[in-house]
Amino acid sequence: MEATGPRRSAAFFDLDKTIIARSSSMAFSRSFFEGGLLTRTKALRTAFAQFLFEVGGADERQTSRLRDALSELVAGWDVAHVEEIVADTLHEHIDPIVYQEALDLIHRHHTNGRDVVIVSASARQVVEPIARLLGADAVVASRMEVADGRFTGEISFYAYGPAKEEAIRTLAQERDYDLATSYAYSDSITDAPMLDAVGHGFAVNPDRTMRRAARRHGWGMLVFRRPVGLRSHSRARPAVVLGVALAVGLTIWGLSLSARRAREA
Repeated sequence: MEATGPRRSAAFFDLDKTIIARSSSMAFSRSFFEGGLLTRTKALRTAFAQFLFEVGGADERQTSRLRDALSELVAGWDVAHVEEIVADTLHEHIDPIVYQEALDLIHRHHTNGRDVVIVSASARQVVEPIARLLGADAVVASRMEVADGRFTGEISFYAYGPAKEEAIRTLAQERDYDLATSYAYSDSITDAPMLDAVGHGFAVNPDRTMRRAARRHGWGMLVFRRPVGLRSHSRARPAVVLGVALAVGLTIWGLSLSARRAREA
């Protein structure tokens, strides 16, 4: 009988607030506005949904609310135009907010022969270019319905919660990954099924709920503090009409940080 070697393993990374320091979809909001896709009214509405997400935590209800807001936001957008904007502004928006610690982990897993898989609830059109930038080997992302080259606003697959676990199990079967020797990283309690599906789950920058879950489930805990690239991407840009929405966004960000600190106190 022919002997077989050890099976391959993989490292599965959530994207938002795990590899990068903020929401990947929201990172491009200014460029979507400047590209004529985003109105000031919709920007404010989506910023408010993001505020509720930050203050309430990434539980099912708040994540569902953010999903609905983003789904409404993109309905009617030209897919090719979205992909062009993401490609043109990828380095501008993503380079400064990637955690150095995440980059080090990705490099370590590649050095040890593991595939790196980005698993994100953001749309494929946003996640895939970021994954290529990071050198990832595969992507699991939400799939938006498209008709006549435009997003309909419907989501055919939402990579969230238990759906992430199902997706990585399917991918593991396709690529013969051994999940028992694989790794997974996330900041969100909604990714508990994904962290439990592998032999080595890690909570990244855990809040109080995530810390309790990590102790209960036996996950490791990691703190990522160093977004890279800020020194080379700090030049100011001229003000645009989105100034009101950006001002609200900055206020929301401050309020959400204060609320989070209050919850963890």
